[in-house]
Amino acid sequence: MRVFVLLFTLLLAGSAFAADLPAVRARGELRWGGDLQGGEPYVFEDPEHSGAIVGFEVEIARALAQKLGVREHFVQNDWSNLSSSLERGDFDVILNGLEDTPSRRERFLLSLPYYRYGETLTVRRASPFRSLASLTGKRVGTLNQTVAHDLLLRQGFEVALYEGQQEPYLDLENGRTDAVLLDHVIADRYGCLNPQLVCLPGDVARGSYVIGIAKSDAALKTAIDAALRGLVADGELEHILRTWHLWDLRQTELGASVSADPAKAPEPAEAPRSAASALFSVGQLRLFAVGALMTLAISCSAFALALPLGLLLAALRLYAGRFARLSALIYVELFRGTPALLQLYVLYYGIAGFVRLGPFAAAVLALGLNYAAYEAEVQRGALLAIPRGQTEAASALGLSQGQILRHVLLPQSLRNALPAITNDFVALLKDSSLVSVITVVELTKRMTIASAELRTWLMPGLLCAALYLAMSVPLSRWALRLERRLSAR
Repeated sequence: MRVFVLLFTLLLAGSAFAADLPAVRARGELRWGGDLQGGEPYVFEDPEHSGAIVGFEVEIARALAQKLGVREHFVQNDWSNLSSSLERGDFDVILNGLEDTPSRRERFLLSLPYYRYGETLTVRRASPFRSLASLTGKRVGTLNQTVAHDLLLRQGFEVALYEGQQEPYLDLENGRTDAVLLDHVIADRYGCLNPQLVCLPGDVARGSYVIGIAKSDAALKTAIDAALRGLVADGELEHILRTWHLWDLRQTELGASVSADPAKAPEPAEAPRSAASALFSVGQLRLFAVGALMTLAISCSAFALALPLGLLLAALRLYAGRFARLSALIYVELFRGTPALLQLYVLYYGIAGFVRLGPFAAAVLALGLNYAAYEAEVQRGALLAIPRGQTEAASALGLSQGQILRHVLLPQSLRNALPAITNDFVALLKDSSLVSVITVVELTKRMTIASAELRTWLMPGLLCAALYLAMSVPLSRWALRLERRLSAR
């Protein structure tokens, strides 16, 4: 027990001290966090060399590490959790398109800027919209925890949030949104090249990419700022940006901002948050309730599809002809053997050229088809558990195969399978969190958004868990009561 406590204490101490400059140099590496899903040109896997990562931020990290006299080490981390992971000590710095905002300045130490970007508005070529003002009341896509997201919220737009960079433009092309507002680095590569889309000229807003450092690591920030000044002075930063075709007129502002006194640097053009915004409010509780209702609506609708389809598949596998049995078997194995997330992507993005499903419809269809395969096996087992003599007796009374199934077998199989059905619905309730990848803001997605706003996972996580329990526990108790009542008959 003492050994366990000692190890735990050492782990905590290691996390708290991980990003200190002497520790970085003693370790011989600068660990920087980023997300490979961000894609080209930030940080992504080299298509020509398996396992290698490339990108302009990879080269900047390598150049900074050389200035510090250490090597660089990339740590993969989901974008939405980069801030929390930095505070945990999972890596030393965030270097992944982190935008300079007042809220981040309150939370971290931010380095001098290493890139200047502009917010680009992209619309369909055939649409009438040619400015952000003309899109009032329309649905605009962007990434979460970005300046673009904050800007759209302040101006009252309906915002569609995405995790990846390509998906917003796919939805725009397919008419699911009316515009996309993202950094020009992303727009130039994923939106402007699409012949059905057009990137409007001019920057809606402008900002800087910076490196995030833990509040306690002032020495590391000083060293990184000095290294960035060195990269600007010797032209290496410009060389990296030109290599990746990222150098433009915006970057001429870099030299002046890096050379200027940090104390005199202008604040980003964003309204600072009040202290009250870091606390739970009635409005946020209402948003959590809306997220819970969305989760419940998706789960109920999907299960309403899964249960009858599962019954049909089970009946086909047991009582139909050879071809129907084989078809049902293929369906069950296909949907049980592939991830639900993959099925969701295929239904939403993969077939968009033929059938353009809305986010809610795609979510219900994907989860319903997936869980139908599991319900088919549950019902097949329940049907096989019914004594064969009941089928023979019903047949002797002159009932057809369909009548036997409808009046004799199915009522008993549903009663026998009730515990498993309830368990599957609770599992579906939790798996509905997957649909956040197609812009559906359900309960879990609402938790991640609130966590970023409140700068803590504890309260949003507890509230999310409480709401899931409030939905699943009463259902389980009701199913248990119904099972006892049916058993008493």
